Amino acid sequence: MRIVFMGSPDFAVPALDALAHAGHEIACVYCQPPRPAGRGKKDRPTPVQARAEALGLPVRHPVSLKSSDAQDAFSALQADLAVVAAYGLILPQAVLDAPRFGCINIHASLLPRWRGAAPIHRAILAGDPETGISIMQMEAGLDTGPVLMERRTAIGPEETTADLHDRLAEMGAELIVEAVAKLPDLTAVPQPEEGVTYAAKIDKFEARIDWTRPAAEIDRQIRGLSPFPGAWTTWDGARLKLLGSRSVDGAGAPGEVLDGLRIACGEGAVAITKLQREGRGAQDAAEFLRGARLDPGTRLGGEG
Repeated sequence: MRIVFMGSPDFAVPALDALAHAGHEIACVYCQPPRPAGRGKKDRPTPVQARAEALGLPVRHPVSLKSSDAQDAFSALQADLAVVAAYGLILPQAVLDAPRFGCINIHASLLPRWRGAAPIHRAILAGDPETGISIMQMEAGLDTGPVLMERRTAIGPEETTADLHDRLAEMGAELIVEAVAKLPDLTAVPQPEEGVTYAAKIDKFEARIDWTRPAAEIDRQIRGLSPFPGAWTTWDGARLKLLGSRSVDGAGAPGEVLDGLRIACGEGAVAITKLQREGRGAQDAAEFLRGARLDPGTRLGGEG
């Protein structure tokens, strides 16, 4: 097929690769504009733009698709299909209608659960036992279109958002190739009205750990916010990001170090497996403890 690919972050790169390697003609790649990043604040292209350019594909990064000029330029590509994966712009109806088979989206949840911006984070934060990829025919509503295909996967007990993100990106790449191959014969199944949830963007105020909460909730908070923005607590007057954990047995005052990196919660305890001190790189628990003294009885989470 002649395809327009629309995506921006790392999540979308495997799908672009997979469609190109499957032999489809990628007429154009749309992504978010380059933005200032790094110490020098130089404009940095999105991961999708960088990969598209490496593949020799034409790239466009309009600020909006609302103007008639932008819509005419899109329509002039005469695409059979647009494939969308975490693009970052609303698609007007004129864009949705332009390709012969419309626009289909790779969404990282089992719709209608976790429509919206942060489905991977929210699935872990909520303690969902499974998630997956939905290939959805796009319409004007927010992730409301009928589902063409889906694939499920269990969420591991120590899996972080980073881990699950990478697995789902690869799953999405495999499934979109399968969906495009079968597209004329697929039946679009309307989403049920029951079970709708919305995956709101992650707010930085969700990141501070309240050690009075149960260990199961704190464990999900740590894993669900890893690597970004990173759940944090305070120790020795500075922030300490906690990036990996598991629920374990243990009892003590909330925030109390029991031994090693086993921390008491309001109910139960969590064992920290990966963490990061301010101004330093991330470390696993053993590496951290070789260079830091965290005596039993120390309390985490004071003012900071």
